[in-house]
Parts: sequence; C-alpha cells; structure tokens
Amino acid sequence: MNTANQNFKIQKYIAFVSIALFLIKIAAWYITHSVAILTDALESIVNVVAGLIGLYSLYLSGKPKDSDHPYGHGKVEFLSAAIEGTLIGIAGVLIIKEAVMNLYQPHEIHRLDYGILLVLFTAVINFIAGRICVVQGEKSNSLALIASGKHLIADTYTTAGISFGLTLLYFTKIVWLDSVVAILFACIILYTSYKIIRSSVAGIMDEADEELINKMVLLLNKNRKTNWIDLHNLRIIKYGSTIHVDCHLTVPWFFNVHEAHREIDDLSILVKEHFGNSVELFVHSDGCLDFSCSICEKQDCNVRRHPFEKKIEWSMQNISTDKKHQLTTN
Repeated sequence: MNTANQNFKIQKYIAFVSIALFLIKIAAWYITHSVAILTDALESIVNVVAGLIGLYSLYLSGKPKDSDHPYGHGKVEFLSAAIEGTLIGIAGVLIIKEAVMNLYQPHEIHRLDYGILLVLFTAVINFIAGRICVVQGEKSNSLALIASGKHLIADTYTTAGISFGLTLLYFTKIVWLDSVVAILFACIILYTSYKIIRSSVAGIMDEADEELINKMVLLLNKNRKTNWIDLHNLRIIKYGSTIHVDCHLTVPWFFNVHEAHREIDDLSILVKEHFGNSVELFVHSDGCLDFSCSICEKQDCNVRRHPFEKKIEWSMQNISTDKKHQLTTN
C-alpha cells in the first residue's frame, strides 16, 4: 500500500472514531448536565467535522499529478489544516460563552461519576488514535494527518483535565468549579487552534522549514563527495506528503554530461535514502570557476588554477544563497 492510500485509510478510521466518541460525550452530558462535559462534547463536534475534512483533503492530495496541478494536489492539506484550526478556535469561543453563562445560571448536575468514567474512556481512545496519526503523519510528511493527530492528543489532555476538575466537583460539591474548568480548557483549545493555523499558513506561504533544511545540511556535510564543490540555491517546498527540493550543484567544469549526471544521481540517492521516496529532487549542475579552486578539495585535478586554501562547511545560510561559494576577500 502506498503512502497516500495508507494516510487515507488511517484518516477514515479517525473519522469513524471521532463520530463514536462524540456520541459517547453527548450521552455523558445528557446524563450529567455538566457544562464542562458539554465543553468536551462541543470540541468533539469539531473533531468530527475536521476528521471528514481531513479525509477529503487526503483523498485529493493522493490524486496523481495532472496538467492543471503539475506538482500534485498536496497543498489542499494546508487548507484542510487551516479550516480545522479555525473550527477549533470557534469551538473554544463558544465554550467560554457557555461557561460564563453557567456561572450566572448554573445547571444542576446529576450522576457525575458516570459522566467522568465515560469521558475518561474517550480520552484513552483519543490518545491512541492521535499517536497513530502523528507517527504516520511524520513518517509520510502529511500535515493533514499530523494536524488531526495533534488535535486528538490535545483533546485527550483537555478531557483528562476536565475529568480531574469534575472529580474535585464530585467530592467538594463546589458548583462553580464546573464553569472554571470549562473556561480553563477552552483557553488551551484556543492555543491549539492558533498553532494549527500558524503551521498551515506557513505551508501555504511556502515558509522555509528550518528544521528540515538543517537536517538536510547535516546529511550533505556528513556524506559530501570531493566532486561536489559547492551546493547552493537550495529551496524546499512541501506539497502535502511530497517534499519538492531544488538546488544547484557545482562540479568540475571539465565533466561531461554523463559524469555530471552521475554526481546528481548520487546526490539524489543519498537524499531519498534518508528522507524517503516522497522527495522530488531537481538538481541543476554548474561548472566550477577559477575562484572555486581555493575551496575545492579534489586532489586529481590537472587544470587547477589556484591552490586549495579552505573547506567551506555548508550551512543553512550559504546553501540557500543563489551564488557559487567562494572565500571572502578583505
């Protein structure tokens, strides 16, 4: 099973689980009339909607490239995550509104022990489902799956915290604790909303992924070949689970087309071995110039113009600039 199909299959299970857990939380709220449990149930509505949106986005992102979408349909995952984050934020605002109203007109709470057990059960299921989503999402670079997983895990912590607050309420009989617990965890929900929206906007705007670039720089420095005189103009763009990498590789100017392409193949194999086949690598080969001699470690060069002086370590800064590397002169 390919990565896209596996992501889609997992998201189908998540959508089904979200619906089942939502019904359990609604039952817990109906039994208890607790606004804190209603908080959890409202947040689960978002889980259901987000699960279905995530499912559709993974279906689209898994479609093959076509003439209208030459880079594929993966960008839809960023849009899906943005919608999910927005829905989470709306749920947080509605929860705070309901909790504040409950402070002034508190509801009578019934059978709180049954309600606590039901929501704790949903917390365990949510955590397991969330971890599966995050692990698979990180493995396949799927923002939609990661967003769903983080949302479910955040929901787990929210539910656990709400259960703790309801346990205090159960033993102390302090009625206003119900609303205070709801407001506290609504703020956590709003923060989760912000983080998901921030990640999705970064993807839509093709913001540089510094962590990913640094990992690639470390890999290239560790496995650098002497014929790779410099690597520059490196850019990474994410299209859902696909990582598109552009760069320029400087090789000795006297290499023929086949020799230069062999170096590009070696570079491509190295990157895909460590980042998976979801990487699309487009490498433009450049020939070295006279000033390249001072940073070139190639020993068997019969046309060297200048002696080797210093090796330039590749970094996120110099690997991203659109010019060949050279030693700076005062």
